[in-house]
Amino acid sequence: MVIKRDFYLNKLIECKGNGFVKIITGIRRCGKSYLLNTLFKEHLLKGHVKKSHIIDIALDSDEYEELRDPRKLSVYVRNRIKSKQGKYYALIDEIQMSEEVSSLVEGSETTITFYDVLNGLMKIPNLDIYVTGSNSKMLSDDIPTHFRDRGETFRLYPLTFSEYLPVSGLSEYRAWNEYLLYGGM
Repeated sequence: MVIKRDFYLNKLIECKGNGFVKIITGIRRCGKSYLLNTLFKEHLLKGHVKKSHIIDIALDSDEYEELRDPRKLSVYVRNRIKSKQGKYYALIDEIQMSEEVSSLVEGSETTITFYDVLNGLMKIPNLDIYVTGSNSKMLSDDIPTHFRDRGETFRLYPLTFSEYLPVSGLSEYRAWNEYLLYGGM
């Protein structure tokens, strides 16, 4: 079943290639991962972007657990960019799961965060970066501070009734009653 989220998808498409990190936030289970990893990825593939140019990473998956170390995440993304030709797209899901890493450099302790990694990756001219993150971890005050003039934030909300109705399989009246009871989750 495909749930159309055209309003949000079109906002992402409008910002494609603008040089900013695109940050999708919202409450749990509102569809952040679905928007990025299904709808937006499908848009890229239909637009003839090669699969090898889409770097998708789900940090909440055990498959990518080691990439929760921001340094390893950076190396992984950089190694996937094989050419300076063509645009690459990094789709990083659940970025807040990336852990801060401290290390000793020349006698002083430094901390590397996912903000540092994303800021570094932004310097790659043929890389377009998209991330999802939970509101509970990525406080709205953090994002503007770390990505001042370099990030575009999208707040995703649960389904509207007009998004819910076509996939409900119910009459408008029954769908409305169910929507009132359960909301857009």
